[in-house]
Amino acid sequence: MTRFRPCIDLHSGQVKQIVGGTLTTITDDLKTNHVSKLPASHFADLYRQNDVIGAHVIMLGPGNEEAARDALRAWKGGLQIGGGISESTAAEWINWGAEKVIITSYLFPRGKFSMDRLRSVLAALGDDKQKLVIDLSCRRKEDTWIVAMDKWQTLTDMEVNQESISLLEPLCSEFLIHAADNEGLQRGIDEELAEAAASRILTG
Repeated sequence: MTRFRPCIDLHSGQVKQIVGGTLTTITDDLKTNHVSKLPASHFADLYRQNDVIGAHVIMLGPGNEEAARDALRAWKGGLQIGGGISESTAAEWINWGAEKVIITSYLFPRGKFSMDRLRSVLAALGDDKQKLVIDLSCRRKEDTWIVAMDKWQTLTDMEVNQESISLLEPLCSEFLIHAADNEGLQRGIDEELAEAAASRILTG
């Protein structure tokens, strides 16, 4: 069964649909399809009214914390939160009303996966893996998909495959996987990644 999982992407405090590969440190590189005049809390309340579970708020860079907290207040316990989450902030966001925290870049210091960091985040959450989502959003490299960090600009040392899924699955409640090369292009899902997930990841 297909489920709709909405996302509230925040950039400079505004809700935006961003072309994923353009989100760099250079402002002129940024390309957007839409910048909403409505606050994040409006969309959070809309999802609450329609019981759209699994919605997530992603903070893309600094200046988004206030808008993110407003969204969490609009649907306390109903939204996941990601973007800059670390061991020191994970529990804080749960206390502010997030259902779960989403984490990526913190797990990959200098692009290399750290199990110690993952365990430290989990410990900060009281070892409750139901509060943790691991973001394995990725970019294509030849016939593989590699986890990307730092706004999808840096490839890590982790391939999205059965081995990595099996390693991480016992330590989180779910995975978030965006096809970064397709993000914001309004051309649907990356069907090859979805097929690979179904064949290689789910069946090994």
